[in-house]
Amino acid sequence: MIKIHCLAYSRAFRLIWLMEDMGQPYDLVQYDRTDQFHAPDALKKVHPLGKSPVLEDGDLMLAESATCLRYLVDKFGDKTHRPQGAPDDIRHEELLDYVEGSFAGVCMDVMIPILKGDEPSDAARGKLRKHLNYIDQHLPRTGLLFGETACLADIQFSYLLANLDGNGFLDSHPRIKMYWGDLQEQPGFKAATNIAGPMAPDP
Repeated sequence: MIKIHCLAYSRAFRLIWLMEDMGQPYDLVQYDRTDQFHAPDALKKVHPLGKSPVLEDGDLMLAESATCLRYLVDKFGDKTHRPQGAPDDIRHEELLDYVEGSFAGVCMDVMIPILKGDEPSDAARGKLRKHLNYIDQHLPRTGLLFGETACLADIQFSYLLANLDGNGFLDSHPRIKMYWGDLQEQPGFKAATNIAGPMAPDP
């Protein structure tokens, strides 16, 4: 059985969402954060980087969320969380990698100062605004990225949007804020919240 190591308020939420969507059984191991909001030492015993998520399937161990999501849909032969056919299929793969590639670093540049009680720099805010404008231009007028069902890229976006919205960064981009609201209405999102708690802490 798949085992998911889930740190509170972490990207592991994405894997729980997908497994719940697919109706597949899994073993969930949960970890609380320290008073400094760090991962506990117990996670370092699971993976050398002490990060979350970590997915175990027999002797296989994976620790990058996009790779874990792709692995799970391939393992279970799921056809509902990826667009089928060009050009949407390759566009989806680009967005899936974009979230943790280009976008995540920009988000962390504004979020880390806030976690430390500081204000993000004007440069960091400007970079974030540029990326939010980019995302805004590529969202459909309504709904999710590629239809009514959350695809892997939608699930991947959710963690960063949760943290940005909790600190008011989506207020200037109403279409993205609406998209984030649509994601929260997805059955898998609701199930994962009931199981693992909220995706992001209260600001």
